[in-house]
This record gives sequence, structure tokens and C-alpha cells, in this order.
Amino acid sequence: MSKFWEYLKTKSFRNNFLIAVGAVFLVLLIAYFSLGYYTRHGEGVPVPGLKGMPVEKATALLDQQGFKYQVDSVYVLDQPPGTVIEQDPDAGTNVKQGRNIYLTVVTRLAPNVSLPDLSQSTFREAEATLSNFGLKIGDTTYRSDIARDRILEIKFAGQTIQPGFKLPKGSKVDLVLGDGAGASEVDIPEVVNLDLDAARFAIKGAGLAIGSITYQGSITDSTNLVVISQFPMKTDSLSKTSIGTRINLTVSQGKKTDEPQQ
Repeated sequence: MSKFWEYLKTKSFRNNFLIAVGAVFLVLLIAYFSLGYYTRHGEGVPVPGLKGMPVEKATALLDQQGFKYQVDSVYVLDQPPGTVIEQDPDAGTNVKQGRNIYLTVVTRLAPNVSLPDLSQSTFREAEATLSNFGLKIGDTTYRSDIARDRILEIKFAGQTIQPGFKLPKGSKVDLVLGDGAGASEVDIPEVVNLDLDAARFAIKGAGLAIGSITYQGSITDSTNLVVISQFPMKTDSLSKTSIGTRINLTVSQGKKTDEPQQ
């Protein structure tokens, strides 16, 4: 062991050690400069900004500057078809000429989606569901129905469509909603021979209104009046009328309640 320590103190060891260190340093230096030369370290050209460009213009620019490129497509709602929306590397990055630039472009053909089942849904529920499916709401119209804002019908391009119908993503569908007013037409009540108060009750209960009241004959007791005719009246050809229609009545004096019935 003592001989080893003695050898470390010799001039021969120091010379050999320095030669070995110098050789390693020289190898590393050569490798560094060789790698820099091989990769053209510090050399390159900036990648142009391509986002928002039509793909034809973007690829022409890349060709002009000596870049290669690969194009992928994706559908994005509310973005013009054929537009570059992503690029890799980012604009301004220094790269070698001939490098691949990866572009993401909005596809020109929207994928089809299935119309979701919106039966019994409200307008708010339908709005959220359609948005999740990539669809939009176009026109909204109302139709008589007992439920307010309930989806009664869905139309696309003027045609009624059913759940599962395929249509392009981003399409607008028209909704027919309930107005909460119930049926638009109701049965005409028959109030002839009813006293005036009972007739009023029946007319209002049917969603209709009291029109003009014509008095016929001598009226001695206004609390005891009987309907003798009405307009409109129920017939074989007319049994319904629109909600809110006014029913005109003709009344005459009724019999006193204390008189014996014939």
C-alpha cells in the first residue's frame, strides 16, 4: 500500500494523469463542436404565424419557406371551414428548414349527430341538451297546450323530426312550444233554459266570455231571469269555438221560485 502512495507522488503519475485529463477534455470538445455542426446549433428560421389563415394560404406559405407540413382536421362549431386553428411548433419558434409543421384545420364537412329525445322537456332543458349535442335553436313558435314552454314538436328545414334523426352538427332546429293556455277551442256550453247566474257560471267555466245581454219582455225581477236564446249556440255543424269567444244571451223574466211548477 505504501508503494502505491509513493507512486502517486512521482512525476510519472502526474504526467500520465494530466495526459489522461487532457485527452478526455479534447474528446468532449470535439464531440461538442461536432454535434453543434451536425445539428446546425443556433441556426434556423422562425415558424410563420398560420392561425386564422385558410389552409391553402398557410400551406403555400410553408412551401415557399421550405417547410414540410402535416394537416389534421377537426370540426369546430362557429369556425369557418378550412381555417387553421392550431399549429405546432408555435409561431416565432426557430426551427430548421425542412421541419414538419403540424396544422389543425376546421373540417369542411360537419359530422352528423342524432337528435336527442326532448319529449316532456321544457325550453330551458331542451336548450341545454341541444347545446351539448352541438345543435342550435332556430325559431320558436307556440301552440295551445296545458303546459307552458313544453316541447311539443321539433322541426328541421320545415319538416317535423323525431328523436334519433341524423342532422349535421351545428344545425338549427325549430321548436314548437306549449303556450300554457290549453286547447285553442272548447265546447260551446248549452245555457238555454238556465237562469242567468248559472249561464254566466257555465260560460266562464268553459273559458268563454259573456257578451251582450238582451232583455225580452217585461222584467219585474232582475234576480230571476232565464236564458231563452244564445249566440253562438251548439248545433250539429258547430260544437266548438275559440277560447275567449263572447256568448251573447237573450233573457226573459223567469217564474217566481215560490210558484208551483207545472
